[in-house]
Amino acid sequence: MATPVKMPELGESITEGTITRWLKQEGDRVEVDEPLFEVSTDKVDTEVPSPVAGVLQSIRVQADETVEVGAELAVIGTGGAKKAAAPKAEPAEKAEAEEGAAAEAEQAPAPKRREAKPAARARTGDGKAAVVSPLVRRLAREHDVDLSQVEGSGSGGRVRREDVEAYLAGRGKQPAARPAAAAAAPPAAGPRVAVPLAKGLREEVVPATRLRRLIAERMVASLQTSAQLTSAVEVDMTNVMRLRQRAKDAFKQREGVSLSPLPFCILALVAAVRQYPNVNSAMDEDGNLHVYKDVHLGVAVDTPKGLFVPVVKNAGSLNLAGLAKAIADVAARTRDNKIGPDELSGSTITVTNTGSRGVIWDTPIINQPNAAIFATPAIVKRPVVVEDPELGEVVAVRDVMYAVLTYDHRIIDGADAARFLVKIKEVLEEADFESDLGLSRD
Repeated sequence: MATPVKMPELGESITEGTITRWLKQEGDRVEVDEPLFEVSTDKVDTEVPSPVAGVLQSIRVQADETVEVGAELAVIGTGGAKKAAAPKAEPAEKAEAEEGAAAEAEQAPAPKRREAKPAARARTGDGKAAVVSPLVRRLAREHDVDLSQVEGSGSGGRVRREDVEAYLAGRGKQPAARPAAAAAAPPAAGPRVAVPLAKGLREEVVPATRLRRLIAERMVASLQTSAQLTSAVEVDMTNVMRLRQRAKDAFKQREGVSLSPLPFCILALVAAVRQYPNVNSAMDEDGNLHVYKDVHLGVAVDTPKGLFVPVVKNAGSLNLAGLAKAIADVAARTRDNKIGPDELSGSTITVTNTGSRGVIWDTPIINQPNAAIFATPAIVKRPVVVEDPELGEVVAVRDVMYAVLTYDHRIIDGADAARFLVKIKEVLEEADFESDLGLSRD
C-alpha cells in the first residue's frame, strides 16, 4: 500500500507553502510523526511530521518549490528499500530507445497530471525570471534587495535564503546596484553598515540555526514595520499576591495547574481592551485599521529551540482558571514541540511574561501584525508611600510590578496607551478576584 503525503493546512489564510528542505530521502525508512520535511510560508516556518510509517518511495516536489495546500508532495509505502537503478543501456540501444520514445510522444496526447506549482518569480533587469519562495521574497523585501543582483544556487538557478544572506553579508564591501528609477528615489531606510568583527580573540564560531535566523529576521522586520514606543505604570500587586497565597493550594488541587500572577494580569488586559479596543488591532498595507472584537492572545514562550508565540483563542471569554489552564497547555505543548502550526498565528495582541526569569523592566518588540505587546516583569517587594485611613501617608513594604506596553504609534497615541495602562493598574489593584477563586472578602 502507498500513502500520499500532502501539503498540510498551516493556518488561517495560508494557501501555499515552499518546501525548504527534505529531512528524508527516497528509500529512507520513516516512522509516524518523525519529521519528514521543512516548509516555509509568509507566516510560519515549521517541520512537518510523517503521517504514517513506511519507506519514502518517491518525492514529487523538490526543495524550493511552492505548492498549494493539499498538493501531493511524496509517497510513502510499506515496501522495502529503494529500488536499484536499471542498468544503463548501450549507446546504440539508448539512442534507438530515445528515438522510439520521441516518435510515440508525438503521436500520443499529452497526459494530464497535476504539476507542482513553481515558486513565484521575480522579473530581473535582463528579462530573466528568478524563482523565489515566500521566505526569500520576504527577506528581500525587508532588506531592500534587488533579486536580479543575487545569484541563485538552487536547482534551475533558484534564489534561496542562503543566497540572499550571502549577498547581504557582502554588501559592506560591494554596494548593491540599483535600477535607474530606484536609484533616483530616496532610500526608504539608511544603508546597511558592515561592522568589522573583533580579531585576535579566542572564540568559537557557531552557525546560527534556521530558527534563530528566522527570529532575527522577524525582530528586525517588526522594528522596520511599525513606529514602536514603550510606556509603563507602577502597579501595587500586594492584594493580588495575598489572594494568590490564600488560594494557590486549593486552586492547584482543583484545576490541575499552578496559579501564577499572569492570569490576573491577562484579566486586567482584557478589561482594558474592552474599554480601549484600538489596542487590540492591526494596520494593513493600505493603511486600514482592523479593530478586532475578540481577544486572541499570543503568549511568548521560551523553549530550548528559541522563542515561539502560540495563541490562546478567545481569551476574553475565559475566567481566571480557564486562562491559567489555557496558558499552561499551549506553553507545555510548545516546549514539547507538539503545538500545531495553525496555533502559532492569528493573535490580536501579545503578552510576554519576562518576570518569570526575574526581569523587572522590559521593552518588548511587537509581534507583527499586532498593534501592541504587554509585558509583565517581576513582582518585587519595595518600600512605598501609601495612604492609611488613620495615620495618613506612611511607608510600607508592598509587592510592586511595572506594567509595560510597547505599542504601534501609528495606531495608538501616547495618551491612549497611558489610559490603557492605567485601566490595567486599576483592575489589578481594585478588582474583586475573590469570586473567581471561590473566596470571600475578609
